[in-house]
Amino acid sequence: MLNAEQVQRFDRDGFVLVENVFSPEEIAILIEEVEQGQRVKSKTSNMPDAAGRSSKLALWMDEGQDVFSAVSFNPRIVNNVRMLLREDVYHWHSKVMLKEPKVGGAWEWHQDYGYWYNDGVLYPRMLSCMVALDPATKANGCLKVIPGSHLLGRFDHGRVGSQAGIDRDRVNAVLERLPVHYCEAPSGSALFFHGNTFHSSEANTSDRPRRAFICCYNALANAPYGGKGHGKPEPMSLAADDAILAFARAAAR
Repeated sequence: MLNAEQVQRFDRDGFVLVENVFSPEEIAILIEEVEQGQRVKSKTSNMPDAAGRSSKLALWMDEGQDVFSAVSFNPRIVNNVRMLLREDVYHWHSKVMLKEPKVGGAWEWHQDYGYWYNDGVLYPRMLSCMVALDPATKANGCLKVIPGSHLLGRFDHGRVGSQAGIDRDRVNAVLERLPVHYCEAPSGSALFFHGNTFHSSEANTSDRPRRAFICCYNALANAPYGGKGHGKPEPMSLAADDAILAFARAAAR
């Protein structure tokens, strides 16, 4: 569980990084599923950045009986999300971000709530947790954030390449006032960040991949109006803490 200092840091900065949330064995299972499993392969699409470089993403909203759901519903993530938002939550969607060596593209500056707002969600009481499958470094295009930007409110988003992004002039105005922080992180880390936190990433210029699994959540009392949005706005049933290992053991039989 997060401690009081980490919660305060999240409130101030709009993000908090926690190392060693998942073990090397659990991460190895997830990487194998990314490389060999059908869910990622069937859901992956290319969303080129402004320079036309390949930025690949596999996204789904359904809850499956698989190793990815074992992460999305893992108490190590969900209970911390509840703590940070101070209320109960439900699963919005999950996704795998794939940055291939040398060719993996950038992600433009954006806020997740910048486009989730259009799904009928009234409040930015939303949060994402990014699990580092590979070590995240500047060279392979780790996530970068603007600390404190979640306090600016929601900015309008348009198309930047094939991605949703904030107008560059407005981004520059924010960068004149607030710093950029590169979220370098070892494998197994979890980065929790607010739905209004400005974030982006640069191209992968290294010879190593950068893959990450991202679980997104919405406050239960913040369900979209008009039947829009993702996920099922109902209390979550948590997975067993060892569910990732259990799925691997079952698959090996």
